[in-house]
Amino acid sequence: MFQTFEPVSDRSFAGKHLPLLRAELKKQNLDGFLIPHDDEYQNEYIPAYAERLMWATGFSGSAGAALIMLDKAVMFTDGRYTLQVRAQADSAFFDYVDLMETPPDAWLAENARNGARIGYDPMLHTTAGVKKLKSAAVKAGFELVAVAHNPVDAAWKDQPAAPMAPVKPHDLKFAGKSSEEKRKEIAAAVAKAGADTALITAPPSIAWLFNVRGADVSRSPLPLGRALINKDGTATLFVAPEKVGNELPGFLGDDVDIRAETDVAAALEKLGKQGAKVAVDPALAPAKYVDDLKAAGAVVVDLTDPCALPRAAKNETEIAGTRAAHIRDGAAITIFLHWLDTHAQSGEVDEIAAAQKLESIRMQSDMLRDLSFDTISGAGPNSALPHYRVSTESNIKLARNSLYLVDSGGQYPDGTTDITRTVPIGEASDEMRDRFTRVLKGHIALATMKFPAGTTGHQLDMIARKPMWDAGLDYDHGTGHGVGSFLGVHEGPQRIAKAPNTQALKPGMILSNEPGYYKEGAFGIRIENLIVVTPPKPVKGGEREMIEFETITLAPINLDLVKTDLLTDDERQWLNDYHARVRKTLAPLLPPAIKDWFENATRAL
Repeated sequence: MFQTFEPVSDRSFAGKHLPLLRAELKKQNLDGFLIPHDDEYQNEYIPAYAERLMWATGFSGSAGAALIMLDKAVMFTDGRYTLQVRAQADSAFFDYVDLMETPPDAWLAENARNGARIGYDPMLHTTAGVKKLKSAAVKAGFELVAVAHNPVDAAWKDQPAAPMAPVKPHDLKFAGKSSEEKRKEIAAAVAKAGADTALITAPPSIAWLFNVRGADVSRSPLPLGRALINKDGTATLFVAPEKVGNELPGFLGDDVDIRAETDVAAALEKLGKQGAKVAVDPALAPAKYVDDLKAAGAVVVDLTDPCALPRAAKNETEIAGTRAAHIRDGAAITIFLHWLDTHAQSGEVDEIAAAQKLESIRMQSDMLRDLSFDTISGAGPNSALPHYRVSTESNIKLARNSLYLVDSGGQYPDGTTDITRTVPIGEASDEMRDRFTRVLKGHIALATMKFPAGTTGHQLDMIARKPMWDAGLDYDHGTGHGVGSFLGVHEGPQRIAKAPNTQALKPGMILSNEPGYYKEGAFGIRIENLIVVTPPKPVKGGEREMIEFETITLAPINLDLVKTDLLTDDERQWLNDYHARVRKTLAPLLPPAIKDWFENATRAL
């Protein structure tokens, strides 16, 4: 089994660990220390050694921060984790602050004591982030201190070791473009920016650029490392020697020098002494690297990660691969939905058993490499937590007359999947069916949207929310995130959300379409498919070419939860056409025993 279900944190962490941390702060003459969730690579899912925020606070969410002062502590989380942070980070130790309304720099600007020494680890904060903290320091009069040794690491005596998974080649039949081709493309972007070389610090970009994969990061096939890509297309890949097998040097070729990650500092110093112009993404690179480059004499050129956009706009091979992965994964999901409808209706199956059942079905494919994230298996009130993670402490049964929400995905060498389905256990109430149908209407509205080139996901977000807004309802998460190709299940720069985003949607980008509704303490609903941005094409009778979305996730959407009187004719037709496609595509892959159930689950309304 890929997933474990032990308690994800311990509410007693703060009581045990804060005294140790505060003792270390005193040793370093600090009045406070800022702990982000991020690791040194700005990963969303992080290795065990980097779970500093959870060690100090007990909070296990994938986003947030804590400010630990000698006399108080503050937790910063967004709307996804409002309930979770209160359950995991004891209010006896922490104040809770909304991360979106008042980020740490804003809180410090208003609350930090004049003259206080506030520490931060420059390997865990980007240049852009530190710039905000410095502005807050000027406003409040506190001293911002870049620590040489992270006090959490000093206090965490049983901190796990850094991962050392081997770096493996990613076959061209899945990548669709050789590393040499990619390096030439990125080298041209570096030269255009007026730089001699670019420092690449994001593991997904390194994996994409060199056509390699690893297993250093939970649920994402990423190798941890750094890279320099020169304007002539040559490059240096910095990874721990323990990760380099015999095949890697030959696979990468003579134009790629492989060096230990511990050599990064020396390489940056050398570039500085040469007066080199080094392109760095200020939103991704550790502030320490930028500081070191400038101190050594380099000219730092601000440049958005040049790999990010070409990585996001998938090539034809990657799109074909992800279609195949979704068909394979859709068959597994359909078998699981049948099991839910026939074996999990008793009220005796619990959330962990359901997640394990789904995983066991997925594992029947010999192409599954990992889950793409820990399965969200939420029953009843737990389904109202958008990013709920079941543990042995929180595990409850799929009770009769409730809703069950399952958000899951798989990592396959040809694609990354992410799908959410909501199903009734027993009979659903009229309120549940009303909310489900409004979520479905929003989902269909986005799936069928046509839009001109240059349109951003931010501009489309309200389309999915309108059926909710019409009823005075909403949801506190984005409508869509980017998805990688056998990479991270959350990938930028594209997204569909209320938050402003200037990145136009480009052909080949993969995003999620996942509007939802959550009634605290009662039930939650989400319907999620992945969609691909298609090339522009003419519209009959129109004057401009329009871009559309192709839905690539294929699995039944529960029809028993649909109030057909709330659907328009066009919405009903979309749902019928979608289910006809699901039926035609998946039927050959499903066991004969579920044929009758499957035909009913995809029936025309």
